[in-house]
Amino acid sequence: MKTKIIAKLHEREGFVSSQELCDEFNVSRTAVWKVINQLKEQGYEIEAVPRKGYRLLESPDRMTAAEIRAAITRPTGEMGNEILSFDTIDSTNTKAAELATAGQPSGLLVVSEEQTSGKGRRGRSWSSPFGKGIFMTLMIKPDIQPNHASMLTLVAALAIAKAIGRMTEQADVKIKWPNDIVVNGKKVVGILTEMSAQIDYINHIVIGIGINVHNEDFPEEIKETATSLYRETGVHFKRAQIIAAFLEEFYHDYQIYLQTEDLTALEQEYNACLINCNRQVRVLDPKGEFEGIARGINPQGELLVETTDSNGNTCVRPIASGEVSVRGIYGYV
Repeated sequence: MKTKIIAKLHEREGFVSSQELCDEFNVSRTAVWKVINQLKEQGYEIEAVPRKGYRLLESPDRMTAAEIRAAITRPTGEMGNEILSFDTIDSTNTKAAELATAGQPSGLLVVSEEQTSGKGRRGRSWSSPFGKGIFMTLMIKPDIQPNHASMLTLVAALAIAKAIGRMTEQADVKIKWPNDIVVNGKKVVGILTEMSAQIDYINHIVIGIGINVHNEDFPEEIKETATSLYRETGVHFKRAQIIAAFLEEFYHDYQIYLQTEDLTALEQEYNACLINCNRQVRVLDPKGEFEGIARGINPQGELLVETTDSNGNTCVRPIASGEVSVRGIYGYV
């Protein structure tokens, strides 16, 4: 009932009478009063006026289903049709994958205030301190070919870059290929996509996203390369609003992606956000490290790097995976 009352207070600009809440949720006035007091204890600022009822003045920075849904203003389709919120969890990716295997429908969103075993790319850990960031995983079950799934990481990166740019009004929100989001040259978002699939069928995909929101400092090993939205703007943003904006942007771009199962229609927009574009990069390729100039992505999401071949001739090499350093970013000089 608490979630329903929060939603009701959010959707009404003015007062909601106690009797209206009693009638809608089939409870007593005492029960409503108890819930309102519980919400106040959780940080909700609620005005109570005799014969008028209750009015929501301010919400705390909480990533609950009610707060996320209240912040949604554009279509999100199946995205976030079920939202599970935790205070602490080992990994939102792990939880989402478990629920997907158990039969949870596509669109599940798992969020947590803290992760004890947050995962980054290539087996790295992701710093997940309590109450500082957004730690979330979106689980989807797309009807696409498994070999097309890697492009969804880029779709997610584009969506979160647009969502952050929209919320913060920051023009310098960029993507470092394939899926890091950087602000003023430092990393603010990491994305880890994992898939369960058969040879010709996808069971599920989990897209894990970690966003540094309120962080004021970072562990020694990443303090030179990481930043947060607060450090770059001086503003403490409501995390539920950022999540809602991501769901809106991802749903929009996901529908475009599904039409061709590639990035044909998103390529230009992605390249416009790409911090690698037309800059010198170093590629750590299993066949050997090389440098060149990044020229954007192709419809398959590969990074196109202009370099020279063994004969000294200019050529363009498509990079499907691997570590790519950008000059001037993360300490590469």
